[in-house]
Amino acid sequence: MFESKLPNLGTSIFSQMTALANQFEAINLSQGFPEFDAPELLKKQLNHYVLEGVNQYSPSSGVPRLQQQIAGLAKRKYGTAINAGEQVTVTSGATEALFVAIQAIVRAGDEVIVFDPAYDSYQPAIELAGGQSVHIALHAPDYAINWQTVAQAINSKTRAIIINTPHNPSAKTLKQQDLDALKTLIVNHDLYVISDEVYEHITFDGTRHLSVMSDDVLFARSFVISSFGKTFHSTGWKLGYCIAPTALSVEFRKIHQYVTFSSFTPAQHALADMLEQQGQHVDELSAFYQQKRDVLSGALKESRFTILPSEGSYFLLLDYSEVSDLNDVDFCHWLVEQAGVAAIPLSVFYQTPNNDKIIRLCFAKNDTTLIQAAEILCQL
Repeated sequence: MFESKLPNLGTSIFSQMTALANQFEAINLSQGFPEFDAPELLKKQLNHYVLEGVNQYSPSSGVPRLQQQIAGLAKRKYGTAINAGEQVTVTSGATEALFVAIQAIVRAGDEVIVFDPAYDSYQPAIELAGGQSVHIALHAPDYAINWQTVAQAINSKTRAIIINTPHNPSAKTLKQQDLDALKTLIVNHDLYVISDEVYEHITFDGTRHLSVMSDDVLFARSFVISSFGKTFHSTGWKLGYCIAPTALSVEFRKIHQYVTFSSFTPAQHALADMLEQQGQHVDELSAFYQQKRDVLSGALKESRFTILPSEGSYFLLLDYSEVSDLNDVDFCHWLVEQAGVAAIPLSVFYQTPNNDKIIRLCFAKNDTTLIQAAEILCQL
């Protein structure tokens, strides 16, 4: 009898809800990908490099031009001097970067603290490394981290803490006091940080993204992970990167070379051109997505849903307590099958599901789609 390494995992909720959305021809606000296309320059340059024959392996750590552009972006955004050749590794998506970072530091018997609701790739990667996830639940409506609770969860087996800001799915951002508390724990207990910052350029209402790269003490023990798919509306390209101190990058690259070796070469060149020639795209993302957040939340004001604040990412949480008594999984099934809108139940992001009646909507969609979905939801 074959024994699974991940016996408790099946098809992800994102695939399930997208399949249901397709089956019932529903408006899909569940899976977190943009409905609109990548920038024209990016597509043009990809085609250029493909036709020019730039189609073979790139260096395992990334195309040097792209590494330099990433380092320059980090310097411009966070004031951090990065050695591009030694500290920037281009990966086949942020999920690969997360997996590799976890494999690089987690050993059999180690514990890694994660905050629920959590992105669903963290725990499987920890388990495959022989470690154990220690889940600390965050609660609606503020999803704030109680750092005293975190301190109490740390023991001799604790190896790392995974943070995610802006946070998927709560759409919250970590504040300076959070990073200060994290730094104290990391230093006092000799821990590592895996900082999932894939929505780093999407923050709202003047909120500034706080990267662990902006703090020398934190960065010295951190893997910082980001995503070109999120930044340039190109999730299907599966390109991301990891920035880490040189010693950690050495260990990261040892594993990366045997996972993908290198990532899509012509796209790396196209991304380098995009960052060099249209770097303002990054700076315009917050305003672009804030407008979409406001379109959706504004169109839902007359609904029976309670709208939770969205500080970053391209997600909006709704409390449906006044709409239905169903649990969130059943409600999302009802919503797609009977109302024609696909959403994600928040309980699936928890190790121990709670009774909160919260769903997640993705607003990385065209305005007409958002308004059409809101009109349906307002009728409930």
